[in-house]
Amino acid sequence: MADSDILIESTIRLRMSSADAHYGGGLVDGAGILALFGDVATELLIRLDGDEGLFLRYDEVRFIAPVYEGDYIEATGRITKVGGTSRAMEFTARKVVAARRDISASAADFLPEPVIVAEARGICVTPKELQRTNKK
Repeated sequence: MADSDILIESTIRLRMSSADAHYGGGLVDGAGILALFGDVATELLIRLDGDEGLFLRYDEVRFIAPVYEGDYIEATGRITKVGGTSRAMEFTARKVVAARRDISASAADFLPEPVIVAEARGICVTPKELQRTNKK
């Protein structure tokens, strides 16, 4: 299987709850977004290898816009390169619904254009002996 033949993508959408808020004003910390990227990476590895694999490292992480409790975040990831055991991935998190606490406790806006809140690149690994669907 050539690297150019690989294009596996996964997306999850999640409402950030008050349990995700770590700072004043209901601000969600970056670790919450990285946890979403980790869940996306797990699905990608299962789809490619039939195993959850392991997240080895992030090569780059950029937090671009704030995330608050009540916001809906869509996290997308894709495998960009496949080695013997390593899998390079890229991730993007977008805010698709924004909580509007300035209006009321339950107000929210569906955003006509999602707002990119974070981007990352990283490497995951699946040991050869655990790869069930990507035998080379």
